[in-house]
Amino acid sequence: MAHPAQLGFQNAASPIMEELLHFHDHALMIVFLISALVLYVISLMLSTKLTYTNSVDAQEVEMVWTILPAIILIMIALPSLQILYLMDEINNPHLTIKAIGHQWYWSYEYTDYENLMFNSYMVPTHDLNLGDLRLLEVDHRLVIPMESPIRILVSAEDVLHSWAVPALGIKTDAVPGRLNQTTLITSYPSLFYGQCSEICGSNHSFMPIVVESTPLKHFEKWSKMMISS
Repeated sequence: MAHPAQLGFQNAASPIMEELLHFHDHALMIVFLISALVLYVISLMLSTKLTYTNSVDAQEVEMVWTILPAIILIMIALPSLQILYLMDEINNPHLTIKAIGHQWYWSYEYTDYENLMFNSYMVPTHDLNLGDLRLLEVDHRLVIPMESPIRILVSAEDVLHSWAVPALGIKTDAVPGRLNQTTLITSYPSLFYGQCSEICGSNHSFMPIVVESTPLKHFEKWSKMMISS
């Protein structure tokens, strides 16, 4: 989850988020180098007497500011495309879950199980237990097995929503009448918090997402309990 005064991203909890963090650091270093170069050139021009002001032809300079930006763009584009394809790759998921956005709550359906579906509402402030997070805790969490590829089908019942869990590197739009899909793999057991990231109405900020990653045996026990109830 996010912390007060946090400047960077949340810690990665999935392989995709780890790649996104590495790409962010890679791109940020390039931005820092470009900014330093521009500031150096500006300071040099302010502190140096300008000469050759009538020159209209500088082939070397033209080549540098044409080739260098092209190399920089290639250095950014190649890892970006690699991550893009990794995010779209879905091979033999162990579990498929349908997440549907409503005004203003989420409903989940485990398509591989019969009668395993539920609504997930935010817990009101006056009903929170000691240690629960205000505006982030829900009455029914999305429970998934850890270290297993999970396919999430995202849609909406009424208006545009967005299913987003920052620690897992997921942000998928929920569009009425359309199914979007994404995939996730959690690296360790934990709770991961998210929120609807598309302004969907007056209670937009009151439809949180809580993903609970558990070992497989705990997930099987939970699923049997939910089906029997």
